[in-house]
Amino acid sequence: MRTDSSPGTLPAREHLPAAPAGTPVLDVVIPVYNEEKDLRPCVRRLYEHLDRTFPYAFRITIADNASTDTTPQVARHLAAQIPEVATVRLEQKGRGRALRAVWSASDAPVLAYMDVDLSTDLNALLPLVAPLISGHSDLAIGSRLARSSRVVRGPKREFISRAYNLILRGSLQARFSDAQCGFKAIRRDVAQVLLPLVEDTGWFFDTEMLVLAERAGLRIHEVPVDWVDDPDSTVHIVRTATDDLKGVWRVGRALATGSLPLDRLGRPFGDDPRDRDIEDVPKGLARQLVGFCVVGALSTLFYLLLYSGFRVFSGSQTANALALLVSAVANTAANRRLTFGVRGRGGAVRHQAQGLVVFGIGLALTSGSLAALNAATSEPAHSTELAVLVAANLAATVLRFLLFRAWVFPDRREDDSPAPAPYTPPCTTPPHDPASYDTTPYDTTPYDPAPYEAAPYVPTPFRAGEAAHRTWPDAPLRPQPVRPHDSDSRDLR
Repeated sequence: MRTDSSPGTLPAREHLPAAPAGTPVLDVVIPVYNEEKDLRPCVRRLYEHLDRTFPYAFRITIADNASTDTTPQVARHLAAQIPEVATVRLEQKGRGRALRAVWSASDAPVLAYMDVDLSTDLNALLPLVAPLISGHSDLAIGSRLARSSRVVRGPKREFISRAYNLILRGSLQARFSDAQCGFKAIRRDVAQVLLPLVEDTGWFFDTEMLVLAERAGLRIHEVPVDWVDDPDSTVHIVRTATDDLKGVWRVGRALATGSLPLDRLGRPFGDDPRDRDIEDVPKGLARQLVGFCVVGALSTLFYLLLYSGFRVFSGSQTANALALLVSAVANTAANRRLTFGVRGRGGAVRHQAQGLVVFGIGLALTSGSLAALNAATSEPAHSTELAVLVAANLAATVLRFLLFRAWVFPDRREDDSPAPAPYTPPCTTPPHDPASYDTTPYDTTPYDPAPYEAAPYVPTPFRAGEAAHRTWPDAPLRPQPVRPHDSDSRDLR
C-alpha cells in the first residue's frame, strides 16, 4: 500500500466556473485492450450522444492498454475524424494504470470513464457528472444494485457482483452499493490528491479508490443505471475475483495499521456541517460513546479471559495486573483508531504512555477491590472475584472514557490558524443606485404567430467550443417541444 505523501488537502467544493470556449469540462476516458471491433461504434455513439445532449464542452479520450491488434490504428483514425476525440497509447496493460495516466494529465475539471461495450445507458451520464459540476459531490458512480436500476444479466454475474459487494461491506465497511460498475466520475482536484494513494493498476482500482475516498470522508454520489450485460465480454471472472480479494486484504490491512495518510484528504473547515461549532453540543460525543462501549465490552471479555488464564499459575493480584496491562494496551489502540478516529502512527507512543497512566488508575481500583474482598473473606470463590472485578471495571471504564476524551485524545482545534476572510460578493455599482436600474419599457407588441409558421427554425450541427461563434436565423425561433425521455434508439442495448 502506498504511504507517500499526498499533494495536500482538498479545497472547498464549489460550482465549477464557466469554462472558456473550447476548454472541455468533461473528459470521458475509454480504456481498451484489443477492441478493434467495438471501438469505432462505441466512440461514435458516445460522441453523438454528448454532442446532442451534453450542455458543456467535452472530450473523449481513448486509452489503449498495449493492444496487439488494430485498435491503435482505429483510435488514431477516430481522433483524426472527430476533433473532440483524443487517443493515448500505454505500453503496459491495466485499466487502473490507464485511468491513472489519463486522469493525472487531463485539464478537464470533471473526469469520467466507461467501458467500451457501453452496457450502461448513456442517459445516466449527465446525472452522473452533474453533482460534480455543481460542487455537491467529490465522486460519482453508476449503481446496478440500486432499487430503481434496471439490469439485464445472467444469474452467474448477478451472484458474483452481489457477493463481492457483501464482502466489501463486511470486511471494509463500505457503504456504496456497486464497486464494479464501469461507469464512474471524479473531480480533478480530488483525483490529484487521491490517486497517489491508490496502488492497484488493474480491475481493483475502482474499489480501492472508492474505499479510500469514503474513509477520508469524501462524498460519493450514486446514480441508478439501466445496464445490459455484454455476452462477448473478455473479462476473466475467476482471475479478476482472485485479484479483487487480494486487494481487499491489502487495503484492509493498510487501514487497520493506519499506514494511509487519509486525514490529509479532509476538506477545509466549514465545508462539512459536522465540523461547525454548535454551542452546548460536544463534537462526536454520541459516536464516541457507542464506539467506546463496544471496545470496552470486548476489552472486558478479553481481560476476564486473560485473568482466568493467568490465575492458573499465579495469585489474584499478579493475574489481575498482567491481564489488565495486556488488555489496556489493546484497549488504548482500539479506542485510538475506532472511537476517537486518530489515524497514522504519529503520537502513538505518547498515547500508549498516557493510556498506561489511565491503566494505573484502573489497576488501583481493581486491586483495591480485590484487597477488600480478601480482607472480608479468606478464600473467596472464583465467581465472586469475577463479580467484584466486573463492578470495579465498570467504575474504571467511566473514568477511562472521561480521561481518554479530555486528556489522551482531546479534540484539538487549530485555534492559531487565521480565520478565513468572509466572502464579499463583487459589486460593480453602489447598492440602491437608481442609475443602475434597467428602465427599458416592456415590449407590449401583440404576439403574431405568422413568422414562426413562415420560417421554422432548423438547428445546425454544434460542436463543443463553438458556442461563442454560433449564429441564429433572422426569423424568430419556433418553440420546440421538450421530450424528457428522448433518446437515440441505438442506445437501447
